[in-house]
Amino acid sequence: MYKYGKIFHMKKTLHIDEHLLREARTVSRAATDTETVRMGLEALIRIASYERLRALRGINPAAQDVPRRRETSRRSHRGK
Repeated sequence: MYKYGKIFHMKKTLHIDEHLLREARTVSRAATDTETVRMGLEALIRIASYERLRALRGINPAAQDVPRRRETSRRSHRGK
């Protein structure tokens, strides 16, 4: 869910096909219509961001690798 920053709520009137919303809610297992719409918007943003990043692939061959912050998985600590 939301982990960082401030959350602002805004009411909007949307005209959404009932069948489409019902199907999206079923496949996403969302509890509410609002959660369904939020999850759909987040997925759209994630996919668009990925496509923009993918379009940049190979443009700058001299680019330096960027260190990434990743959580250590439990799997890596089992053997220790």
